[in-house]
Amino acid sequence: MHIPMQQALSLWALLALPATVRAVFQDEVGHIDYHHELLGVPQRDTTFFHRPRAEDRASLLYTLSDLGVLGAVNPSSGAVVWRQLLAGNVTDGGGFLRAAEGQPWLAGAHGGVVSAWDALTGRNVWSLPFDGLVRDLEVMESTAGGSKDVLALHQEEGAAVARRIRGTDGHIVWEHRAVNKDVPLQVSTSLDKLFVVSLHGSLLSYRLNVIVLDTLTGKKLDEIPLGTNNEVQKPEDVMFVGANSAAPIVAWTDHGMTKLSVNVLGLKTKQEFSLAAETVEVEIHAPHILQSSPHFLVHSRTKSGSRADVFHIDLKSNAITKAYELPLLEGGSAFSTSSIAANVYFTRVTDDEVIVTSSSSHGILGRWPLKAEATKLGALHGVSEVIKKSGDSYAVRSVVVTNSDDWKQIVNGELAWTRLEGLSGAVAATWAEIPELEDLARTLEAEAHSNPLSAYVHRVKRHINDLQYLPSYLQSLPKRLIGGILGSESTQATDEASRDSFGFNKLVVLATKRGKLYGLDAGNHGKIVWSKNADETPSSGKHWDVKAIHADNAKGFVTVRGSDGQFIIVKSDTGKTVESMPSTLFPPIDSAVVVDSEAGPWLLPIERDGKLADVQIGWAPKQTVVTRTGENEIQGSRFVQKGDLATAVPIWSFSPLSGQHIVNIAARPLHDPIASIGRVLGDRTVKYKYLNINTVLVAAVNNKDSTLSTYLLDTVSGQVLASSTYEGVDPDKEITCTLSENWFLCTYYGQYQMREAQGQNLKGYQVVISDLYESELSNDRGPLGDAANFSSLDPVDYPTGPALPSVVSKTFILSGPITSLAVTQTRQGIAIRQLLAYMPESHSIIGIPRTLLEPRRPVGRDPTPAEQEEGLMRYAPAIELDPRMTVTHERNVLGVRTILAAPAVLESTCLVFAFGVDVFGSRVAPSLAFDLLGKGFSKGTLLATVAALFVGVLGLGPLVRKKQINMRWQAPM
Repeated sequence: MHIPMQQALSLWALLALPATVRAVFQDEVGHIDYHHELLGVPQRDTTFFHRPRAEDRASLLYTLSDLGVLGAVNPSSGAVVWRQLLAGNVTDGGGFLRAAEGQPWLAGAHGGVVSAWDALTGRNVWSLPFDGLVRDLEVMESTAGGSKDVLALHQEEGAAVARRIRGTDGHIVWEHRAVNKDVPLQVSTSLDKLFVVSLHGSLLSYRLNVIVLDTLTGKKLDEIPLGTNNEVQKPEDVMFVGANSAAPIVAWTDHGMTKLSVNVLGLKTKQEFSLAAETVEVEIHAPHILQSSPHFLVHSRTKSGSRADVFHIDLKSNAITKAYELPLLEGGSAFSTSSIAANVYFTRVTDDEVIVTSSSSHGILGRWPLKAEATKLGALHGVSEVIKKSGDSYAVRSVVVTNSDDWKQIVNGELAWTRLEGLSGAVAATWAEIPELEDLARTLEAEAHSNPLSAYVHRVKRHINDLQYLPSYLQSLPKRLIGGILGSESTQATDEASRDSFGFNKLVVLATKRGKLYGLDAGNHGKIVWSKNADETPSSGKHWDVKAIHADNAKGFVTVRGSDGQFIIVKSDTGKTVESMPSTLFPPIDSAVVVDSEAGPWLLPIERDGKLADVQIGWAPKQTVVTRTGENEIQGSRFVQKGDLATAVPIWSFSPLSGQHIVNIAARPLHDPIASIGRVLGDRTVKYKYLNINTVLVAAVNNKDSTLSTYLLDTVSGQVLASSTYEGVDPDKEITCTLSENWFLCTYYGQYQMREAQGQNLKGYQVVISDLYESELSNDRGPLGDAANFSSLDPVDYPTGPALPSVVSKTFILSGPITSLAVTQTRQGIAIRQLLAYMPESHSIIGIPRTLLEPRRPVGRDPTPAEQEEGLMRYAPAIELDPRMTVTHERNVLGVRTILAAPAVLESTCLVFAFGVDVFGSRVAPSLAFDLLGKGFSKGTLLATVAALFVGVLGLGPLVRKKQINMRWQAPM
């Protein structure tokens, strides 16, 4: 078969494209990139040790974190075995996770979905969605075959529904629906009965109500009221429900935390026990294994420390007695429970030691002091596994969550590993340059503003003073020389972050929703340089809603603003607080934007409904500030002077068409250099780009018509420069857009109309890209001509109004969804751009080359030779997201929220940082590393060649001179 030359060239270019844009080579993995594989902060009730198979002797560590990530961790190394994001999106805690003893599966629930997961591989066994929310989940013993079933308690509108689900296949055995206004809390089982515990009454005046069900049929057997009205004021007052199936209990406290009431489920009486003075929090720990003794521990946290009381339940009389107490120790303590057959052990982890006691007596079975650390452990909660050795010796490993949101394992008092789970749940981040020495910067500035003679004398003195650093510099020369010969890019990692000549070493300041700030060294594999609590965050229980973060590299400061008006300014290299303000002094804000002023760039807060407060005249923004004043309105404002202050005055507003609502707004990045004002075509003509830094892209959808409309606005005048409408868009799925240079792009899920096959359409994830040019014609600058400057408010010599760009668009259908769009950035903008995007289905980040998304690709024909010179290929609507474009290689990067790009000093390289559940960083070279020698370049061979040539020159020099002399003597006179 003969293939035409043009078609063959196009096919070759298409096949060769992935090789030219390969994101990362295998030998670069772990060298140019780094990955913090995280789970989130483990929750107390959803973390435990469990053997994934009954025949296994080793356990895995399982948790369902506050981000909704279910995962298994290898206790030996702390490495993740498998992970699953249950809700498909990052959550704010909650959920349930239970282990079936002796079974190869785990039962989990989140939202309204109940699922079972293979404990060894993490594969989903079955999943059942239900109406309402899951309030509790338990594993119960089955009466047939020794298998185990799952009990799920759902709260639906006006009803509490209890279901028994077969654990092996998810079959619903029975369902009990109680139609009432009670608040369902938890479900528990005994050997022959099932108990549904709920709150009866109204807010601040509840009492407990227990419904007794038959385990085989789910029929109601009895209803037992417990306590009196007003005894329980809120669901949090109920501390514990469940424990050993031989004697399950329910326990609750009064509002003043002075007494604890305990009831053995199935009985109509309760027993009360006094709590320690100044108790602020109570936790109850008990075993859940049927064979274990019916003992439980009450952990009381006071203002000064922690103490515990151990109670026993008599199975014959169901009487509860206090066995012994553990002393009050200053500081925090974390208690945990473990069982070996009938023996129950309680492990206490303090800031100084680990203590193991038996539930039968107060005697200490083992005590291991903790090795001294720079900071106190600060354990909040944890789980433990106790092993009895020969004789009376024991071993214990405890995994605790600390107040710094780290997850640490302690084996017999020694720290085994630490997982930096505090990095998860990041909501904002920014790049920051490593600050230079302040003394040197001030010195250079002083020399620049002095007369030449004094500046010269000052410089000579400075150079003489710098001679004190000469010995250390000479000592470092051999190491630097060897590193240069071997091709290593940097010397050995140090604790102090420092700049490098390539611009790879930068800082990333990360803010999490838990109120933590981290400083990461991007040039040292994402190592944590500093971390701190932002004390200005809202009160406990409310997440830190960060609206904006900005790095002032000139001063070395980073500013973080929260939604409640609070802000904090820290030093980027140390995290030291420069200034902070609590939430009570400033009004709440919707967002914040970086603006230029006479005092320099700063973060301007935008109050609710787009309101702009007055500012000092020296801090007045120079440019138009665009705010969102309502659900479907955007407004542009300028600051004008009124006395000593500057006031925002609206100059234009924009609203989409009736029936549409705004879903996304995109602006150009702060660093978006333009290397060329035009594009040279294959016929040597030029299409001039429409370059307007004062633009913003607005995306609005119409739910009724299933349409998406995009509006490109001039932020100075509010003029609509370009608009398009796309049909068949699913408004319920995410729509994201990005804007860069002279093009913009949006991605959505919708219906694609085939051009070549009329009447045929495809549904899938689509991306539409538009290029902006000054004119449709080549070598034409449009109505503005060669004008160096123009104003969006001034008319031109055409009666049609402002100069509008010429738009060229194309739509492509992708093989999967992409979110969190970003565009690569380089120092001068010379390298081609890549579209960086997160692929949620494959948990990876991909770099799509801009040439693949070229809107000028010819449709229905092969490219001409001139178009082939530009790199244009025949338009094909479907784009397969090639794995070779993946920036993350084979890494499983979970829950990416945002991707940040930053330029390096090298023009070829762009730094990439992604955060969300995981933290990932890397370097990409969209046009390949044309200004950096690769690993394949042998510097040793080069030096050896130069040395050989030098020796050859030295050796041949005398011979050449002797020959020249002989030739002169032999020459005729």
